[in-house]
Amino acid sequence: MPKHSRPRRGSLQYWPRKRAKRIYPRVGFVKKEKEAKPLAFAAWKAGMTHIEITDSKKGSRTFGRPISKPVTILDAPSLLVCGLRFYKKIPSGMAVAGETWAKVSKHLSRKVGNPKSIDDPRSSVREVKEPEKWDDVRLIVSTQPSKSGMKKKKPDVFEIEIGGEKEKKSGYAKSMLGKEINPEDVFATGEWLDVKAVTKGHGFTGPVKRFGIKIQTRKDQQHHRHAGSIGGVIPRKVDWRVPLPGQHGFHVRTEYCKRLMKIAKDGKINPKGGFIGYGVVNNYMIIEGSVPGPGKRLVILKKSTRPKAVVPVDIKYISTESKQGV
Repeated sequence: MPKHSRPRRGSLQYWPRKRAKRIYPRVGFVKKEKEAKPLAFAAWKAGMTHIEITDSKKGSRTFGRPISKPVTILDAPSLLVCGLRFYKKIPSGMAVAGETWAKVSKHLSRKVGNPKSIDDPRSSVREVKEPEKWDDVRLIVSTQPSKSGMKKKKPDVFEIEIGGEKEKKSGYAKSMLGKEINPEDVFATGEWLDVKAVTKGHGFTGPVKRFGIKIQTRKDQQHHRHAGSIGGVIPRKVDWRVPLPGQHGFHVRTEYCKRLMKIAKDGKINPKGGFIGYGVVNNYMIIEGSVPGPGKRLVILKKSTRPKAVVPVDIKYISTESKQGV
């Protein structure tokens, strides 16, 4: 007998399906560590290519043999620690107890503005003044687009948590104010990462593209690309689970367990003519598989919350052929 039911079209895990508040996400939850160091990093998506590696998955038919893998190239110039922010615990969560900023540069002022008075914490580099009571300290970092392959001036600013105990966090944060963070200070080759970004936007779309519902038959009345039924007469409302037209894409999404294949500064990853629609990359990270978002989108990277065993990566070949017209 045929089955009269099927799984629903579209996931109910993500709701509401609305646009992200900004073009890059906040870091969110990170896996805690005992060592005092940043627990996240950020890079721009430049493009994709493919590499050949030695298969290290035991039990695989191709174990020990060269295989091809699609990879994403991330432009990863250093992050600038432009400030520190102290937090204290309150019944509803965490509240800001105080902050200290390094001197605001010309490009950074495009994002955070210029100091309004001599007492403004953004006016100049000064000694870090710890509040009397605080429970956590985080780094306020900014990207440096001038070091990337893009023609962009305005940086992106966000917070990064620090690993370790309270005393170690304080010492590390004070030592890093006004300095730079490189990707190799946070990650190592072969580790598994979680990547978080705002996906590619498609605007206002219909339910067929948005949820993947079935297109109605030829003999359906007038309309074809719509849900067959949006509910009964009672209750007198449309349920939120019904596939309807609306915003599709430009959502904040996290993908788990992406393997970090390589970190380098040699710039030897660029295809002929540079990455299409991006430019030339110098400092880069190679991530196995795809990453959410289009080119030039900022991607937040952090250590995986559900990691697999770390295995050395043996890269035999990296394709630098032009992707024009592919």
